[in-house]
Amino acid sequence: MSGTTAVAERTGGSPETETGHPVPVRLASVYLPAPLPREGRLAFWDPEGDPLPPVLAGGPEELTVVRRHGAGVRRRQVPALTLPLAEALPLLVRARHDPAAHPATACWGAAALHALRLVARGRLLPGLTPDGHDAWRAGPLEPDDIAHLRAIAAALPPEGHAVPLPGPGALRLPEPEALVRSFLDAVADTLPRTPAAPHTCGRPFAAREPQSLPDAHEWAAEVAAGMDAGVRVSLRLDLSAYDVFDAGAGGGARAGGAAVVQVHSLADPTLVADAAALWAGEADTAFGPRARVDAALAVRRAARVWAPLDRLAEQDVPDVLALSEEELGELLGVAASRLAAAGVAVHWPRDLARDLTATAVVRPAPGSATDGTGFFESEDLLRFRWQLALGGDPLDEAEMDALAEAHRPVVRLRDRWVLVDPALVRKARKRELGLLDPVDALSVALTGEAEVDGESVEVVPVGALAALRDRLTAGLRPAAAPPALAATLRDYQLRGLAWLDLMTSLGLGGCLADDMGLGKTVTLIALHLKRARTEPTLVVCPASLLGNWQREITRFAPGVPVRRFHGQNRTLEGIDGGFVLTTYGTMRSTAARLAEQPWGMVVADEAQHVKNPYSATAKALRTIPAPARVALTGTPVENNLSELWALLDWTTPGLLGPLKSFRARHARAVENGEDAEAVERLSRLVRPFLLRRKKSDPGIVPELPPKTETDHPVPLTREQAALYEAVVRESMLAIETAEGMARRGLVLKLLGALKQICDHPALYLKEDARADRLAARSGKLALLDELLDTLLAEDGSALVFTQYVGMARLLTAHLSARAIPVDLLHGGTPVPERERMVDRFQNGETPVLVLSLKAAGTGLNLTRAGHVVHFDRWWNPAVEEQATDRAYRIGQTQPVQVHRLITEGTVEDRIAEMLAAKRALADAILGSGEAALTELTDRELSDLVSLRRTS
Repeated sequence: MSGTTAVAERTGGSPETETGHPVPVRLASVYLPAPLPREGRLAFWDPEGDPLPPVLAGGPEELTVVRRHGAGVRRRQVPALTLPLAEALPLLVRARHDPAAHPATACWGAAALHALRLVARGRLLPGLTPDGHDAWRAGPLEPDDIAHLRAIAAALPPEGHAVPLPGPGALRLPEPEALVRSFLDAVADTLPRTPAAPHTCGRPFAAREPQSLPDAHEWAAEVAAGMDAGVRVSLRLDLSAYDVFDAGAGGGARAGGAAVVQVHSLADPTLVADAAALWAGEADTAFGPRARVDAALAVRRAARVWAPLDRLAEQDVPDVLALSEEELGELLGVAASRLAAAGVAVHWPRDLARDLTATAVVRPAPGSATDGTGFFESEDLLRFRWQLALGGDPLDEAEMDALAEAHRPVVRLRDRWVLVDPALVRKARKRELGLLDPVDALSVALTGEAEVDGESVEVVPVGALAALRDRLTAGLRPAAAPPALAATLRDYQLRGLAWLDLMTSLGLGGCLADDMGLGKTVTLIALHLKRARTEPTLVVCPASLLGNWQREITRFAPGVPVRRFHGQNRTLEGIDGGFVLTTYGTMRSTAARLAEQPWGMVVADEAQHVKNPYSATAKALRTIPAPARVALTGTPVENNLSELWALLDWTTPGLLGPLKSFRARHARAVENGEDAEAVERLSRLVRPFLLRRKKSDPGIVPELPPKTETDHPVPLTREQAALYEAVVRESMLAIETAEGMARRGLVLKLLGALKQICDHPALYLKEDARADRLAARSGKLALLDELLDTLLAEDGSALVFTQYVGMARLLTAHLSARAIPVDLLHGGTPVPERERMVDRFQNGETPVLVLSLKAAGTGLNLTRAGHVVHFDRWWNPAVEEQATDRAYRIGQTQPVQVHRLITEGTVEDRIAEMLAAKRALADAILGSGEAALTELTDRELSDLVSLRRTS
């Protein structure tokens, strides 16, 4: 095969150039720089040294290259096709993606793409050639640009830079990196030379013909150093000829004007006379080319940020740009910040105000009472609307009407130019947000925010509503105790009385959530006396507390009538003020009858009994009307925040909104524990309606004796351990194959079974075990015997709590067999017998009282006890603390020791760790106890319940 044929095959099939030459991308290529960068050329040649094919004849030139010759190199003359850069660039771009292209040509194709990208990004700097002619160069280059340049140079094969440098002596080839850098500059100097270039870049750097700039070498050095000759541009907004829309004058316009932007050069004043001369090319002749090009570059940079500046090149007076309404809005909005980030300052008119704001306000009807009474008794709805203000000064209705008609980004308002956000105009047009009933308005006023169109907005109450909010959130001063009260109230009780009196006088109601033992009962009796209503007060409480309420009323309010509405012979006939006491069960069954009786106040004691709003008891309680409702509880939240909603929605209906929206807006965010703002928002809403004091609060009950809490780890007996492991093994097999509600039920069943085994095998097996064999089968029972032997020897008394009535019966049988006087109090104990049991314990006749946790954990006063034993653990520490407070309360004079019995290595052990952490968070949120454990994965559940052997 001849050399001509071989070369023809390597070039065959290529498309043609504009001059008719085939594209020789399969030949090697080399860049030939020139003194004027844009005059550089690209040469295509055959490294094999064969003649070019006939189709290229007539165009080839002789090219001197360096080729290998034996062990050395020497110059050779080869035929080559040379093309100017403008013609070669399309060929190189195609070669970059042609797998058959020569490696040298492919590398120069990569360099061409790199150069094109730099130009497209505006990476162009003006400069001078060594002999003082105008030239563009690529720059400034970022680190990634330089790294890409070096990667191309490293890949360039010898054929790509084989043309030797001029000069005598040894052969010298161009360094690939320097040659590629020169090629980038040549591309940068070639592309701006278009017919439109004089309008955008200035004539000295637009024409292909070289322009001599002999006095600009210092400037070129500064530009090369990245200094841009110190030129920047700024924009000055001129509204002097803008159509006037004077909202303060009720509207009106002067036609014909438009907002304009004046462009100013911020150059060294010794170099540039002024902006007009700069753009007209009339600046000092020594520096005119420099100034025009630098300013053009600065404006072009600004135009990349804000496109309207591109029009400057098309105008006869390029330093003034008329703006459309849309462009003015952009400049006053997002464009200004983008320009500032690019170093282009925007100067506003001195009287341009940017402080027009909108606030959602809630406003009662004129003449509403500020004490709250008339406010809540009124059926008038409150106006919820947007209020616009300028500099904090509210606009009147006429001004907002005029603003609503504005369709411009800038208006004349109160003799000032005012920047108008379109969103504010929309609020002025649609300022009415609806109507709120008084309770909803108060809720919004307390939280300071409301949801509008799915967005949370700040809300400001005004007028009587603001006065009411201030009353509710202001600090309380202790109230004077009523003269008829036969008791001396402590300071915190007097503050509680003042708070209850305020809330009930406003018709709001509230929840007194003091710790057990802090005297909620006597505080409520004082409130009844202070209100001095002719209608009676209805107290709904657990059956176990009827006697306690009657004794307390007789003691602290002698002469005040008190009647029990309970039992077979209950009646409301002949009631004349005073108190009526009833149980939750009786109230539920006689709600219709109770609703017919006028009440001055309804009190729900141990109000956690109605924590489920869907229960029949809670629904019945809501049907009994009263001007004041008070909930008393030591645990407003036992398991989740829905319980808090149930209490406050009874005391102040509608305050927290529907339960579903309360769960969505407040409860879920708070219960997840990840949203501090949600916690604070709910606290602002709830705090005025719930008074919570704890024994540990400074200054509450400093005279209470110390309380010591001790966890007693107890080993399982062999029988307990065997039962425990068998139940875990069998239950986990069933749980792992179950889903949904069935799985949750199996998990709860497993947890209950394990807790019963930890208490005593006989409890789990439902055995009627012989009393004399009980202790040997349970580590807890053996430890209880030791504790009771010690404290009874010291003439002490103890309360023993268990959550299982069955375990309570086993304990009572066991202690009775040991001849220890003991009583058992549980939910089925009749009320008279409960009262006799309490009296026997308080008198010292019965040193040990066994109680079921839920039935006897509230309301009782058992201060004789110096010891409290929790035989098993409840899932909520607050419930355990309530039970402990039967002994640790006002009237207690001896130190109280709390004993918690925990079986080692069991689920009780792990739950104890969880409860310790839970107690620390109980004031913010309590989890859902056992229900939360049903959501554990199989692996997590197995880890929780598996028996861990102790060393």
